[in-house]
Amino acid sequence: MSDEMEMRRHRCCFAGHRPEKLTEDEAAIKAWLSCQIDDAIHDGFVTFLTGMAMGIDIWAGMTVLEKKAVVPGLHLIAVTPYPGFPAKWKENWKEAYDRLWHGADHRVIISPSFTPDAFERRNRFLVDHASRLIAFYNGDEGGTHRLITYARESGLACFVHTPSDRNV
Repeated sequence: MSDEMEMRRHRCCFAGHRPEKLTEDEAAIKAWLSCQIDDAIHDGFVTFLTGMAMGIDIWAGMTVLEKKAVVPGLHLIAVTPYPGFPAKWKENWKEAYDRLWHGADHRVIISPSFTPDAFERRNRFLVDHASRLIAFYNGDEGGTHRLITYARESGLACFVHTPSDRNV
């Protein structure tokens, strides 16, 4: 088995929506993410990849940073679609992005500038470098749905939270 394949076995990525698309309480979402990350750590996952978007990506990444402070050997990889990605965000989200970016052990920039496919390429990078996906999904079509579909097609173990009235 190649070194990359061996490392991939211990990597977990995240997917989910931006806050305006979520119907559940932020505290409940963060608690669910924390439990899922604890389970992943228990199962031997030591490296976590975040796509750096507002909402699930940033909350999950921040949770990993908190756990890194008490669990030796954890690593965070921040994967952004292009430089300046958060330029139009509200200040609190920009600050969270910056804390996460600077707190990550490794940083990946998918494209040197905005391109129409930068987000899709970022999502594929996440899946292609992990063996588990933790996703918080509202059931709608879009980038999160495509990422989950690609992860399942790629054979990742997928832990997906959906509203009780949706089936994915």
